[in-house]
Amino acid sequence: MNKNQQKHSRCENCIIKQLNVLKVLKKEELKRISDSKITKTIKKGEAIFQEGEKLNGVFCVRDGVSKLSKMSDNGKSQIVKIAAKGEVLGQRSVITSEKTNLTAIAINDMEVCYIPKNHLHESVDNNVEFTKAILKHMAKDLKFADDVIVNMAQKTVKQRIAETLRYLEDNFGKDNEGYIAVILTREDIASIVGTAKEACIRTLTVFKKEKWITTDGKRIKITDKKALYKLIEGL
Repeated sequence: MNKNQQKHSRCENCIIKQLNVLKVLKKEELKRISDSKITKTIKKGEAIFQEGEKLNGVFCVRDGVSKLSKMSDNGKSQIVKIAAKGEVLGQRSVITSEKTNLTAIAINDMEVCYIPKNHLHESVDNNVEFTKAILKHMAKDLKFADDVIVNMAQKTVKQRIAETLRYLEDNFGKDNEGYIAVILTREDIASIVGTAKEACIRTLTVFKKEKWITTDGKRIKITDKKALYKLIEGL
């Protein structure tokens, strides 16, 4: 790593911090974190952490995308969130000193910064703005979870898959060919909406026949947003 890369990898200089709760930390706090953090490369399919694990720090995502999932009592894995650049993973577990209730798996190759928990605890104790930022982030996650519960109960599989496609495009953008930038397997999409893989495949086939989407392998492009969004709203 050259000097310029080293400079920009420092927490106090990292633009990624502007996307998460770290942006409210003071410069000396960021410097202290930067001096102790460890940058890690996580390969596609590898776990960042596993459900039930005791975390001794959090993971700040510098690049790449991960899926956060929870195992149900019947042994099925349910994806509860897709996390990308700027997310801080594991902070709830670290703040509450409890074992993590989710598993984080890399969807593609990732670069994360591991930050030991003692520095976060110091900032929670001494920086009111940082504590507020964490509480706001947790409240946002709870609101998102509430919306997921309502959608599961009140919307059809077709509506939930359409909404998932919209969410992925809105949050991760499109590649230079217009396809949703993050690529998920059909099994992953099924897990997000809480249905069987076969039902997901059948629904996407219907969307293709209606010319609402086009596909290229695992890649998906939304070609008729208006029709897809009408379905989501039940119009």
